[in-house]
Amino acid sequence: MFESAEIGHAIDKDAYDAAVPALREALLEAQFELKQQSRFPVIVLINGVEGAGKGETVKLLNEWMDPRLIQVNTFDQQTDEELARPPAWRYWRQLPPKGQIGVFFGNWYSQMLQGRVHGRIKTAVLDQAIDEAQRLEQMLCDEGALIFKFWFHLSKKQMKARLNTLKDDPLHSWRISPLDWLQSKTYDKFVRFGERILRRSSRDYAPWYVVEGADQYYRSLTMGRILLEGLQAALQSQEPTQRHPHAAPLIASLDNFGLLASLDMSQRLEKNDYEEQLAAEQARLSGLMRDKRFRKHALVAVFEGNDAAGKGGAIRRVAAALDPRQYRIVPIAAPTQEELAQPYLWRFWRHIPGRGKFTVFDRSWYGRVLVERVEGFCSPADWLRAYGEINDFEEQLTRAGVVLVKFWLSIDQATQLQRFEEREQIPFKRFKITEDDWRNRDKWPQYSDAVGDMVDRTSSEIATWTLVEANDKRFARVKVLRTINDALAAAYARD
Repeated sequence: MFESAEIGHAIDKDAYDAAVPALREALLEAQFELKQQSRFPVIVLINGVEGAGKGETVKLLNEWMDPRLIQVNTFDQQTDEELARPPAWRYWRQLPPKGQIGVFFGNWYSQMLQGRVHGRIKTAVLDQAIDEAQRLEQMLCDEGALIFKFWFHLSKKQMKARLNTLKDDPLHSWRISPLDWLQSKTYDKFVRFGERILRRSSRDYAPWYVVEGADQYYRSLTMGRILLEGLQAALQSQEPTQRHPHAAPLIASLDNFGLLASLDMSQRLEKNDYEEQLAAEQARLSGLMRDKRFRKHALVAVFEGNDAAGKGGAIRRVAAALDPRQYRIVPIAAPTQEELAQPYLWRFWRHIPGRGKFTVFDRSWYGRVLVERVEGFCSPADWLRAYGEINDFEEQLTRAGVVLVKFWLSIDQATQLQRFEEREQIPFKRFKITEDDWRNRDKWPQYSDAVGDMVDRTSSEIATWTLVEANDKRFARVKVLRTINDALAAAYARD
């Protein structure tokens, strides 16, 4: 794969100077059109051999284009904030919004490659990391992102010649970093595993481009032209951003036929039993959260359910057991303009807690396969694809030590009607009832089917759904607390 990059392409300075003005003008026009359309972001991944001109080429790109619309990020050593969260969190929080360009040095490929070269991970783990990177990139492209992946290359001979030239030059020897010397010793392994990454992760939606880096004029014009051609093609395309423009409707599985109807909604707790059990579970939660073993974990609780099912009341009983500094409640409503400019899961990734912290999501990422599906706010391709993206997201959380509990609070239609009518009669509860709540009752069967599909496709051993019979609020609150406590206790037992 790297053979063509060792030929030694070169462009003389006169030809370079003649080509740059037109290329720069075209890049600026494409960048302006990208901002005007704001249909998609551009993500540029920079990888390759040290000394092959990665930094110099990106610096030049910032000079040719408007740097205000280019966000350059370098991911070197992880910060304490990043170490406390799943590995992908550091990349998600730096994604560029639609209409802008994000350049990533030290990206996910750099991390996995360095890990393998220096023996921190085995080849099997490297291959797993490559597969995870492909899933991330496919999801970003499905959300509309345009991804360029560049590998800047030098042959071993070229690299040694560069080091020997610079080390004897007092004016430029500072340009040799410790990483340059280190890579000169590990060059063969670096290139071998780098080629493995490129071969396994170059796809039509996110291809790799190998750029020979010995000649500064050649590499600069090559990268600029590749970016220009890709940008112009994407800007002129009238195709929808999704890579899957159509999909057949999902048929509810037979296993989930009547899933919610099969729940025993008659379960109740009398007031005295409720107060005793509530106090016991709250005390248990308080103790589990103070346990030193919680420092290895984070806790995420997802609350979904029918309108008026008592999510808010259950959340308040959980919060009542804790110091307010221990938890954060994130209410999820319609996405903001900032959130709409990012991939769907971005708004949730940004709120993932660090170790020793607890985040409650009042509504969650499941809105895509529930309200957005039923109300037609997204295409069938979007919500069908979301099941796999959500499963991958939750697997990343649990693998990083997050204890994830997911609740669906279920009530029957008669109970919902009664609570709606009560809310309209009580002044301090009127804000809880809206026209949308009444309208949604007409789509009860569609929501029930969506919930059945959701549970079937996203309930797993590592991220199980807990269906809560919530006709009786007391029973529901105790079950929620007990489930959270059991999940924490199980995680501690595995440590």
